[in-house]
Amino acid sequence: MRPDAHWLRPAADELGAGVTAFMTTRGVNFGRKAGDPDEVRANRAGLAELLGARPVFLDQVHGADVVRLRADWHDDNAPKADAAVSTDPGLAVAILVADCLPVLFSAPGGVAGAHAGWRGLAAGVLENTVASLCTATGCEPRDVKAWLGACIGPEAFEVGPEVVAAFGREPVARDQPGFLYRPNPEPRWRADLALLARERLMSVNVTRISGGGWCTLTDDSRFFSFRGESLGRPRGRMAACISLGR
Repeated sequence: MRPDAHWLRPAADELGAGVTAFMTTRGVNFGRKAGDPDEVRANRAGLAELLGARPVFLDQVHGADVVRLRADWHDDNAPKADAAVSTDPGLAVAILVADCLPVLFSAPGGVAGAHAGWRGLAAGVLENTVASLCTATGCEPRDVKAWLGACIGPEAFEVGPEVVAAFGREPVARDQPGFLYRPNPEPRWRADLALLARERLMSVNVTRISGGGWCTLTDDSRFFSFRGESLGRPRGRMAACISLGR
């Protein structure tokens, strides 16, 4: 497998030296439930060549649980979790993406990745990931760097009052941090996942945050989108990956 020029990559200083990190785009499908299993198996194997490590995918369930990667985990026995930490240069964190926000983390001696849709964000998946990474590496949150990949953007992600309330906001008819009010004719808001993620990360003293700003739904030539599938767009899942250098 060759890297595509359209893939998203953190700048050299955004996650630090000695880390390999990127997010793929629509050209290659990594979702076992969204494509031909044999093709997906081959695509996942190709990632190992690019990462210099075996990518470990999770059984993502839109929760807030974090695991530390183990060498005996494979596609058929992947744990149900939405974030993972690796301190092993031979094991890469791989997060499936189709509209939810992927967040990649680095710290001295470890890396992590999280799948953060609104449910996971509200439940604390990012805070849990930072805590797990700090425990695994002995670092402090101020030592952690975070990079936000592509997700459905605020111009396209319409939500109801239950989502506003899940983030501790009052579901009233006005704009609020992370939510722009749009009557439709019922009260609706446009949610900004990247802004909400930055808010959550800063609340636990992670301040070196980069990335974000891409929309998986509106940029249909570049990204897979779960919501876009109902509009006739191709099915598939992208991968946000990170590994330690050997």
